[in-house]
Parts: sequence; C-alpha cells; structure tokens
Amino acid sequence: MNHQTIAISLFIIAYILFIFLPAKRTAIGVIASLLIIVSGVMTLKQTLFAINWNVMGIFTGTLIVADIFMESRVPAWLAEVIVNRTKSASWAILLVCIFTGFISSFVENVATVMIMAPIALAIAKKLNFSPVKVIIGVAISSNLQGTATMIGDSPSMLLAGFAKMNFWDFFFYKGKPSIFFAVEIGAVFAFVVLYLFFRKHTQKHPPVSQEKVKSWTPTILLVCMVLSLAMASFLRFGSSWRAGAICISFGVVSIIYNKLANGSSIRQTFKTFDWNTAFFLMGIFILVGSLTVTGWIEIAAENLARVVGNNIFFGYTLIVFVSVALSAFIDNIPFLAAMLPVTISLSTKLGVDPSLFLFGLLIGASLGGNITPIGASANVVGCGMLKKEGYQVKFGDFVKIGLPFTLAAVSAAYIFLWFVWGPAASK
Repeated sequence: MNHQTIAISLFIIAYILFIFLPAKRTAIGVIASLLIIVSGVMTLKQTLFAINWNVMGIFTGTLIVADIFMESRVPAWLAEVIVNRTKSASWAILLVCIFTGFISSFVENVATVMIMAPIALAIAKKLNFSPVKVIIGVAISSNLQGTATMIGDSPSMLLAGFAKMNFWDFFFYKGKPSIFFAVEIGAVFAFVVLYLFFRKHTQKHPPVSQEKVKSWTPTILLVCMVLSLAMASFLRFGSSWRAGAICISFGVVSIIYNKLANGSSIRQTFKTFDWNTAFFLMGIFILVGSLTVTGWIEIAAENLARVVGNNIFFGYTLIVFVSVALSAFIDNIPFLAAMLPVTISLSTKLGVDPSLFLFGLLIGASLGGNITPIGASANVVGCGMLKKEGYQVKFGDFVKIGLPFTLAAVSAAYIFLWFVWGPAASK
C-alpha cells in the first residue's frame, strides 16, 4: 500500500470514528498520527512542522486565562447586574444570551456556558417555567459569538494560524470589514429569532441574588491580553508566532497570580487543563498535513473546481451551506482543518480573493453546529446540565430553536461577506 492510499485511509477511518466515538476523539487522533509516522507517510520532522504551534500557543494561553477569569466570578456578577436591571423575563433571558455571546468572544465556548447556565437556570426556576429553551439559547449564543474574534473558539484560531491573520484582522482585513462584522450582523438577526421564542414570558422577575466577586485581577489580565493582541497586530516582525507567544505569556502570568493570590497548586492547574482538546488539535494538524504531503488536497481542489466551474457565486454558496449541513452532525475542527487548504487551492484556480471562501467556510463550519444538540461541545454541556436538573432535551426541541437561529445568522453573514469580499467588491 503506497503512502497516498495509507494517508487517505487513515484520514477517512479517523473521521468516521470521530463521528461515532466523540468521547474517544483525542485517542483516535493521536493513534492515527502515530500510524502516519510509523508507516512512513510523514517523518517526525514533517509532523512537527505540520502542527501549527502558534495556534497551540493561542489555545493554551487563552484557556488558562479564561479558567482563572471564570473562577473570579466576575462574569456571573456582570450577568446578574444586567438581569436585575431588566423589566421582564423575556428581556432578562435575551440579555443573558447576548452577554453570553459577548463573553464567548474572549472565553472558550464550553467555559462560557458553564459560567452562564447557572444564572439562566436560576431565572427560570424563580419564574416557574422550563429552562430548556433558556439553556439552548445560552449554548447557541456562545457558539455564535465565539467565531467573532481570533481567540473566541478553536476554528477561529485554526483559520488565523492557516491564513496568518492577527487579532486585528478579524475586525478589518485588507482595509475591509472582516469576520467580526459578519458575525455581529448575523447575531442581530439571530437574536431576533431568540426574542420571538422568549417574547411570551412577559412576567416581571424577582431580583437574582448578587454574586460576590473574588478578584478583579483576572479580568484585568484578560483585558490586557486582548489589548496586547490588538496592538501587536500593527507590528511587522514575528507574525507567525507573535499571537501564540502573547497568549502563552499571559497564561504563565495567570498561573503565577493564581498561585500567589489563591494558593492554587501549579500542578493542579496543569492537571485540570484541557489536554484532550490540545492533543486532538495536534492530531488533526498531522492528519491534514499527511493529505497535503501526499497530494490529496490538490486532488480535492481540482475536483471541487470541476463541479463549480467558473461560477464563483455557486462555489461560495456551496462552501458555506455544505459546511453548515455537515457541521450540524460532525466535529467542525477536523472538517475546517481539512477544508482550509482545499479552499485556498480552489480560490486560486478560480482567480478569486481567498478571503471570500475562507470566511464563508469559517462561518458555515462554526455556526452549523448550532442546529443540533450534538453539533457543538457547548450544546452537549448545556443539555447535560439540563439533564442533571431533571429536564430531557429532545432532538426536535433543540432543532426547533437551533435551525432558525442558525439560518438567520448564517444567511445574514453570507450576504454581507459576498457584498464585501465578492468579485464585484474586489474590482
């Protein structure tokens, strides 16, 4: 069996196992990567270069800062302040969802849901109505806004690393409005959908008990990290590793602070770190790298270009909505990682700015997970929290909210990106 056959076979098998054994995805990714090395498809040196260490630095540092930020209870305190100033339950719920989205722009999605879900549950209990819709709203709001910034979610980090985009590029890229504005325009329409689901809850709610803030220092660290990433975007040197180094530096500072201020064990901090996702990401980089080395990426791009022909609009539409449909059921990280080089190659063949296809791919792959309860980790966590409270989330109940929410957000972002980044806008 030649290297090309081995590479595609391992990729397909791993991908199928990712779908049917999501709890074992890290082990699957690591084993598949080891088999790639052992079979000689890639050398150890090639695998090390296939891993995007800048993305790994962003992921690691951001997650450490976010964990300590969460423990400070500042997000919960802010949410409760907002809730206590609203006049009705519907607006309290909607503002919690909006604030969830804001936090998710800078904090990992699952962590955001864990911060906000208890507050949403408390509101629902005090008003004596089912919290199912509320928690679904919190989960999908987290997934939506996590796409808006470079540090909000793993797919955004992957795109940033692949396209060599910096923090500021997610706001303005090549002098044009970028991903952040596409997501925010989508969010406006998506939150209108949420309001339509919650508008019947017009009763006034009693004040929510005020959370006590443990420390404001983690908030300062998080804000400083974001500002550092923004300012570093203007520097010309070290662009391939700069963001990762900044995030790692703030991660180290956060660990030291946690040790000195709270007496937390550094060993415990590393034990509770999300190693599963870290190793899963590295495994995905190696799997996709094997497809690149053996020529499969170019083959896929040629076949896709044959289907699309010279119709750029059809190619863009296909990328966005196929990504939405697939990511509703499969993990968006391996899908996005595999499609990034294909998308670049396709855009080159069609002679279009790759930003159009790349941004469309990110929007479709990231937001499609909002359609089903298994489409994103935040959804799974939210449903798990409801189950602990004695509420069973039916697949259809989730889709009833998730599908219109997703279609509203994706359609608005899709139209925005076409008019800003399409061929007519590039002339």
